[in-house]
Amino acid sequence: MERKRKIIMAMSGGVDSSVGAALLVEQGYEVIGVTMHIFDVPETADMSRACCSLKAIEDARKVAAMLGIRHHVMRFQKEFSEKVVSNFIEEYREGRTPNPCVRCNKYIKFDTLMREAESLGADGVATGHYARVRYNPEAGRWMLLRGLDPSKDQSYVLYGLTQAQLARTLFPLGEMTKEETRQRALEMGLPVATKPESQDICFVPDRDYGAFLREQAADLVRPGAIVNAEGRKIGEHSGVAFFTIGQRKRLGVYARTPQYVLDIDARTNTVMVGEEEELFRRSLLVGDLNWIAFERLEAPLAVSARIRYNMHNVTAEVRLCDSGYAVVTFRDPQRAITAGQSAVFYQEDRVIGGGVIVRALAEDGPLTV
Repeated sequence: MERKRKIIMAMSGGVDSSVGAALLVEQGYEVIGVTMHIFDVPETADMSRACCSLKAIEDARKVAAMLGIRHHVMRFQKEFSEKVVSNFIEEYREGRTPNPCVRCNKYIKFDTLMREAESLGADGVATGHYARVRYNPEAGRWMLLRGLDPSKDQSYVLYGLTQAQLARTLFPLGEMTKEETRQRALEMGLPVATKPESQDICFVPDRDYGAFLREQAADLVRPGAIVNAEGRKIGEHSGVAFFTIGQRKRLGVYARTPQYVLDIDARTNTVMVGEEEELFRRSLLVGDLNWIAFERLEAPLAVSARIRYNMHNVTAEVRLCDSGYAVVTFRDPQRAITAGQSAVFYQEDRVIGGGVIVRALAEDGPLTV
């Protein structure tokens, strides 16, 4: 008799991963639910909606019991601190705005957890992400596709997955909409059917990024100058870590027209502000590249690109530089290109690859890395 495929289901205690686990059970998999404990929640913080709070762990345990599957809590605080939290702080120290979800997926869910799955004799890992994985025999590669529900597609934060990881990954919700997921949860009587979404950055108490950074790295509080596009000082800031490109509020400067953060220079500890139209750029430099559809980009490629999670894809061309970086050129100038965020490239539903934005490029300016 052929044995059931054993799958580790990452269960956050939310509706998505709970329905995902239920669907895998229905499909005949041997499912083991795993809740990752990745950080210690401060007693005074409002983390009730965080993905590894005590309530989240208890919710996941209840769902696992209801489904008749085993449930484990795996402690990855050390790995999460080293790979995600430390990087988050360092990126802000350098004047960049990181996306910790990308690193969590790359280094925790589909690396650390996958290695733990191997130790349990599992064939792969499943999560509640809205994305799809398909094998393309012509290319001889695993492909990452956008989730069927465009309003919930999460392929953007998954572009860093390798071929080995994609080969052992399942996304049971990839063909569903969020509404369908909620409905299935209600039909199955899952106790988390109406549970609200978890917060964006799970390890930041009360969603106060500034307070988190001040507590974790006091050296980030380093006053400096706010300058205009001509370099003239027009104000002061408390630290470059507390600003992001495109920011308008809490700048502490007076001007006749609204001012926006145009640039952050950690080396000189300055923040440059200016008019909104100055935020638009036609091209950017991207590094830390990962290609999914092929092993290496050999020639300039027409793509649709996304440079932040909550935006529509836009027409662009991506070409590789001799330095190993890539230049992305947009058909139309894009607003607030932000170093530290990810640029992800698509052709129709396929994720071609992606990388981390190094900086926006000046019009007709020299390309230096």
